[in-house]
Amino acid sequence: MATLHAADTLITRIPAIEVISDEMVAALRGKSGAERLLIASDLYRSARGMLINHLRATNPDWSRAQVNSEAARRLSHGAV
Repeated sequence: MATLHAADTLITRIPAIEVISDEMVAALRGKSGAERLLIASDLYRSARGMLINHLRATNPDWSRAQVNSEAARRLSHGAV
């Protein structure tokens, strides 16, 4: 189980596979391949930015190169 911190409250959540709604499926099917790739790119960019901010906050002594290297490693599941 994962423990999340929301303000001063601990939230325990059972890991689950989340399934998108029928409405979201219909919306995505209505988009072109280029539009779906743009959405995926934006999601990746957002996740990378959040990860870099987290790494900077938790490792203030790391250089920019170290932060970027660790972000790349994590986002590639260790392939980099």
